[in-house]
Amino acid sequence: MNRGLILKFENLVQLHGACRQLCSVSYRKASRAQWKAVQSSAHPLWSDLLHPQFWQKDKLISAALSQRRHLATKEETKKKKKKVPLTQGEVEIRQEMTVEELARAMGKDTDHIYEALLYTDIDLDSLQPDSILYEDHIKLIVKKSGMKYKSAKLKEEKERENTDAVKRPPADPALLTPRPPVVTILGHVDHGKTTLLDSLRKTQVASMEAGGITQHIGAFLVHLPSGEKITFLDTPGHAAFSAMRARGTHVTDIVILVVAAEDGVMQQTVESIQHAKNAGVPLILAINKCDKPEADPERVKKELLAHDVVCEEFGGDVQAVNISALKGENLMVLAEATVALAEMLELKADCTGLVEGTIIESRKDKGKGPVTTGIIQRGTLRKGCVLVAGKTWAKVRFMFDENGKAVDAASPGIPVEIMGWKEVPSAGDEILEVESEQRAREVVAWRTYVEQQERMKRDVEVIEEKQKEHRMEYEKKQQKLGHLSWRQRKMVLYKANKHLMFSKPKERTEMDKNVLSLIVKGDVDGSVEAILNILDSYDANDECKLDIVHFGMGDISETDISLAEAFNGVIFGFSVKANESIKRLAAKKGIKIKLHNIIYKLIEDLKDELNTRLPPSVVENTIGEASVLNIFSVTVGKNKVPVAGCRVQKGLLDKKMKFKLIRNGDVIWKGSLSSLKHHKDDVPVIKTGMDCGLSLNDHIDFKIGDEIICYEEKEVQQTTSWDPGF
Repeated sequence: MNRGLILKFENLVQLHGACRQLCSVSYRKASRAQWKAVQSSAHPLWSDLLHPQFWQKDKLISAALSQRRHLATKEETKKKKKKVPLTQGEVEIRQEMTVEELARAMGKDTDHIYEALLYTDIDLDSLQPDSILYEDHIKLIVKKSGMKYKSAKLKEEKERENTDAVKRPPADPALLTPRPPVVTILGHVDHGKTTLLDSLRKTQVASMEAGGITQHIGAFLVHLPSGEKITFLDTPGHAAFSAMRARGTHVTDIVILVVAAEDGVMQQTVESIQHAKNAGVPLILAINKCDKPEADPERVKKELLAHDVVCEEFGGDVQAVNISALKGENLMVLAEATVALAEMLELKADCTGLVEGTIIESRKDKGKGPVTTGIIQRGTLRKGCVLVAGKTWAKVRFMFDENGKAVDAASPGIPVEIMGWKEVPSAGDEILEVESEQRAREVVAWRTYVEQQERMKRDVEVIEEKQKEHRMEYEKKQQKLGHLSWRQRKMVLYKANKHLMFSKPKERTEMDKNVLSLIVKGDVDGSVEAILNILDSYDANDECKLDIVHFGMGDISETDISLAEAFNGVIFGFSVKANESIKRLAAKKGIKIKLHNIIYKLIEDLKDELNTRLPPSVVENTIGEASVLNIFSVTVGKNKVPVAGCRVQKGLLDKKMKFKLIRNGDVIWKGSLSSLKHHKDDVPVIKTGMDCGLSLNDHIDFKIGDEIICYEEKEVQQTTSWDPGF
């Protein structure tokens, strides 16, 4: 009875083991190991011999399992051993191949790939068959295997249809009508450009400007007593706003060059002349401040000859008018000269059809949203028009003139403020009207796509350059560690980077090179552009790296505070505000907010901030000098200590200070004194003309004629070598 139960139990256990083996074989499709029958420990060998009926069952089960294994492994082998045929030893590679894919492409197994990567910077312990390899590693493996590689042909993307908006063909001359001239006022900073415009408009723009200096382009329509209209562009004269002046000349018909009679030709005067020449725009010379006693208009005209600006009295074609913008002298003469030149140019435009224009300035207004100032060059702009500029579009909601008064239409040559933009476009962007909002979205999508493609090309070039640099650095390191085994190299690298691995994130930041992270905010696009142009000239990265984390328009926000906290940065604002809650939040988080209305003061503050990031330099201040007149030695315990008999030639010797020993002009020792004596008495200080004996903390042999210098070290704050050019 018991024996029968035991036999049944053994039979069940054996069947259970066979079922488990069947399951394991079916799930091990990727395994290359041969299947082996596993004998159950619950079914001993003696039971097979004593009970042949069960042994027969084992044979049947084994045969079934063997057949199942044969079918499974045969199917797996077909899949696994599919190898890409090689063409004369060429391997077709592509970016981001896995280890397994590369092995199949080369007709090798994965072990061959691991072997080829033994002497590279890849961590083999973390490498799996599905791990992705970089392109330079793929090429290296193929080369080491004695093969050549060729790049796989990418699936050709269907060429995208160009849906960009373009200008209309030139209009029929019969449709053209006269338009107001667009006049740009250029000149050096503080030569009276805005005051001149104030006098023509009878307003007080200059008194509202920060420091009396224009900070961005202003576009104004001036009505003359004669009934003529002139559109004036007032540009900044400061060196930082070169891009604004260049932009002004590209949309203008006439340039009025303002030069102060007492100052003459200055740096921005020359630059303004160059902008006008580049744009092919005629000049009118306005010599301002002629009411001052030191004024010398003739000197100004002669200085301009050196820059190919020849006035009419010298046989040239440039009209020169002596004015006083402050007192309003000769302003009508200047206006008449401008109107006369405009009539000669026969300025006309097409007032019909789709609108074309140029954005002069753009900003983000708290109440109005994105707002732009533009000059219409073709067509008539009205409410409801759909416009495209850069990578954004607008459905015109409102339009305003320079005084903030709402207008219903703007014809060619008229400056107008436009509301309704989805995003803030860039100053200088071309304005084009399109048929519908859907068409505007198509144009923006196309322009965004083109920009992405260009950026991808640039990124690929940068990545390839970085890869070359890293490869060269890696090869240099490998040469230094070439005599070591792979495990020894790994240990050396681990020890070298161990202090960084276990350091906290804040400690790692401190270990890195000095970095000043900036968040730049401005009132308008042109102001931000001017600041970024100045920062582009920064050339002192070896002293302190300058990192622009974010830039934009509008007042300081909580997002700016969060960015500054994340990057340990400083916020610089130009003609923007920070409300009390933002200031409290910044103070709580220890974030600096620096607000300015004048650009050169912002740059000075930035330089001061850079100076604080530089490590202090140590300067040695000499306190006293002594010369060695005699040499002797004293016995201290079992040691003989060299002693120098000296006389103080200048200043004093203070035992607490540091000393250095100079021989034949070379410093051979630095340190502190072990003893300082005068007539066998220990003293703290020896003054000028007194003799003394001194010994050093280190065993240094003195020579007659040596000099002993007593000095103190002081830390002095370094200043940045960056010169923004003004």
